Amino acid sequence: MPLPAFPGTPRMSSRWLDSDGRNSYDVGMKSVVSEKGQVTIPKLLRDKLGLRPGQVLEFETRDGMLVGRKAAADENPVDAVRGVLNRMSVDAEIAKMRGKPWNAADDRPRAKRR
Repeated sequence: MPLPAFPGTPRMSSRWLDSDGRNSYDVGMKSVVSEKGQVTIPKLLRDKLGLRPGQVLEFETRDGMLVGRKAAADENPVDAVRGVLNRMSVDAEIAKMRGKPWNAADDRPRAKRR
């Protein structure tokens, strides 16, 4: 039994509509670019590709088509150099930089200033 067309729209094949008469995105998935340049990715595709909120996508054009793919997880620059330096004691390094503390009994008195 074919589904009725919505007023003012051309008659569509029943395979394009789900049981509620909405576009089921089986044949050609479409989305409209907003004024801000945003596009909604249909839920069927988000679920199929495992796209989650906050997921970074990379875009490129190929033969007049827009191609999007999940971006590779960015490596934290700190993680890239972790383990390069030997372990050290922060207190020992600071003591090495400052030198030994001044001790009045061990050190010569300073010249008197005029």
